Amino acid sequence: MSTYKIAVSQLCDYTEKLRIGDKVLLSGEIFTARDAAHKRFFSLIDEGKPLPVEIKGSVVYYAGPTPAPEGKAIGSCGPTTSGRMDKFAPKLLDMGLVAMIGKGERSEEVRNAVVRNKAVYFCAIGGAGALAADCIKSCEVIAFDDLGCESVKKLTICDFPLVVANDCYGGDIFSDGRKKYCE
Repeated sequence: MSTYKIAVSQLCDYTEKLRIGDKVLLSGEIFTARDAAHKRFFSLIDEGKPLPVEIKGSVVYYAGPTPAPEGKAIGSCGPTTSGRMDKFAPKLLDMGLVAMIGKGERSEEVRNAVVRNKAVYFCAIGGAGALAADCIKSCEVIAFDDLGCESVKKLTICDFPLVVANDCYGGDIFSDGRKKYCE
């Protein structure tokens, strides 16, 4: 397992180097989107309308940050369960999404889409939202403000700690972990 410092703008150049278990310190601009935002994305797609974010080459963080306390860019910003976005992820990956950040396993359909699109799924540390917030330097609502914490936000992150959970070769840290445990 390796450790990488990667800029979001260069992530496409790294996806084929990354393997499950690798540690990544990611920096650059990403956006947050949870269930409600994904539903709105798909309504826009179905209507043939543009999305409020550029999907191609982007990273989505499945998170619903809390309001920022005084002097901070953001409140607690831990990952939410990724499986709730599984019905949306393959289409977004096919549209050029390069990476997803969340917690928990992904469906076979999502894992296949990760392979097909040479993308990556990262896990962030669950239960450490306050610590994750320290890596977020700015936060701006860019769509669906009426959704509150589930609005789409653009985050600027610096050395955000992640682990590769699904790689573009079909690696799955969850199934591998279970196999190793059973041995």
